[in-house]
Amino acid sequence: MRLLSTALLFLAPLAPAADRIEPTEARIEEIIQAFAAKEAEFARARENYTYRQTVRIQELDESKRVRGRFEVVSDIIFSPEGKRTERVVHAPVSTLQRIQLTPEDEQDLRNVQPFVLTTKDLPKYHVRYLGRQTVDEISCYVFAVKPKQMLKGERYFAGIVWVDDQDLQIVKTYGRGVGLLRKNYDNQFPKFETYRQQIDGKYWFPVYTVADDVLMFQTGPQPIKMVVRYQDYKQFKSDVKIIYGDAVGEQPAGASAPKPK
Repeated sequence: MRLLSTALLFLAPLAPAADRIEPTEARIEEIIQAFAAKEAEFARARENYTYRQTVRIQELDESKRVRGRFEVVSDIIFSPEGKRTERVVHAPVSTLQRIQLTPEDEQDLRNVQPFVLTTKDLPKYHVRYLGRQTVDEISCYVFAVKPKQMLKGERYFAGIVWVDDQDLQIVKTYGRGVGLLRKNYDNQFPKFETYRQQIDGKYWFPVYTVADDVLMFQTGPQPIKMVVRYQDYKQFKSDVKIIYGDAVGEQPAGASAPKPK
């Protein structure tokens, strides 16, 4: 987000899961490779789902009252030819006064906030094991993630991921989008949390992202709140059968996604 013309990441101490044996260094590397492979499998499967994405951003004044709003509701759908596309279904006029969304913000909304760390992307990141923690009764491995280097035009995730120690998929992320910025642009990005939910009995899908942060622009602080919801996941039905992670000859698990809470 950029200020119109005119952070260091906070890491809370981990509460270790009770009576859990910490993995060895060799096992940690195996876990990283395994969950990256599962994330790659999920990323391919997700391309066969439709869903609705709702983005709401509030700009607050010095008294934390709402001064301006931005909202857009989009459906990620398939055309009759099977092409995946985005259709805006609701987009009232923005009333934001001091900030505007930049191309970097749009990249973060698409790729960074619903962060997926696949085998292909793993070499781009330093991944450091932090310990174990229980999140909403789910036993997780916790990792710090940051890019090894940043290339022009690319956006990256920097923060923490919680990985279900049974399904080996990311269930929660906390961090922010980072990347090389254009010169003379006062571009700031909020810290956010993204939560996932098991939708089809197999994969953990992002269901909402929330941010409540103060963007430290050169001209002064700007409080903002942001909520992104990903709802109504449905598997796209076509004549082509797509199987991920199952033995040849098995039918893929059907998915009729319940609506996230």
